[in-house]
Amino acid sequence: MSFFQYIKDKRYFLLLYAGIMGFISMIVALSVNTGHALGSVLYIQIVCLAFTAAYLLIGYVYRKSYYRKLQELIDLDREDWPVAAPEPQNSQQRLYLELFAKLHRHHERDLRKLNEEKIDHQEFIMSWIHEVKLPIAASRLLMEHSMEETVDSLADKLEDELDKIENYVEQALYYSRIDSFSKDYFITEEPLEAIIKTCAKKFAKTFINKQIRFHMEDIRQTIHTDRKWLGFILDQIVANALKYTDEGGNITFTVEEDRKEKRLNIVDTGIGIQPEDLHRVFEKGFTGSTGRSHPKSTGMGLYLAKQLAHKLGHHLSIRSEAGRYTTVTIHFPKTDTYYRL
Repeated sequence: MSFFQYIKDKRYFLLLYAGIMGFISMIVALSVNTGHALGSVLYIQIVCLAFTAAYLLIGYVYRKSYYRKLQELIDLDREDWPVAAPEPQNSQQRLYLELFAKLHRHHERDLRKLNEEKIDHQEFIMSWIHEVKLPIAASRLLMEHSMEETVDSLADKLEDELDKIENYVEQALYYSRIDSFSKDYFITEEPLEAIIKTCAKKFAKTFINKQIRFHMEDIRQTIHTDRKWLGFILDQIVANALKYTDEGGNITFTVEEDRKEKRLNIVDTGIGIQPEDLHRVFEKGFTGSTGRSHPKSTGMGLYLAKQLAHKLGHHLSIRSEAGRYTTVTIHFPKTDTYYRL
């Protein structure tokens, strides 16, 4: 900071000084004999000006080292500037440094968050690419060995692989839209039975091929939700249930209700989940011991279902016993509770 800039910053002090000196000069001129008034005024003005100039000069020299160190930090563009910043010389400088340090911490936190999201996104993309390549490769193999298959059988198998690709593409689409979710949902009163039937129809072929029985109570409940997003949540839960339920198993839909909420239970008679994995199944990319025994597990389905359910004001919970069953429950708050949310 130059001396001129320092004086410019002191302009209000100098204006105050000029006003006070003008007032004092006027009082002295009116109080003293005319012959001595001019000399007294000049004496007072010169002495006060000398003290003021000395005050400004000493203050500039004192502050100059602090401003020079700040300028060096600015020129070097150091990332650790809160640590390397010079010691404040007064309370005002201390407050500014504390404010800048706080802003720096917030910036670092946001930067870490963005970096973690970028890494997660890259990991998901890499995982998704590997997953979607499997049904593509399987389709190519089917076509290369099509001479051994009937047309109907080949078409049936190709359709299965296309369904897998469609599911992976749908997962990627919904994953990319989580952050902009608020722009693309509309809460209305929907019949729960119709949403379940749409989901079951989508996986009808898998139910038939694996001879898994589909059971649904007489569900006449209505819920407040977004039909499209809830449909995707159900798709992920049912896809998981079908994947880990052996041939001849059962998948059952039941509904419970109490004063606070309605609950949709999706119960399968599959391989279940180990107790040590149960509390982590909704984490991004977590597959646990089930994923190690089923290499096609990505760990994204239940994570997406949990995130979207939360944004809709719903809640997911899970119960399981290894080797016996798994129950995923979607909790729907009652209307008055929902609107408070």
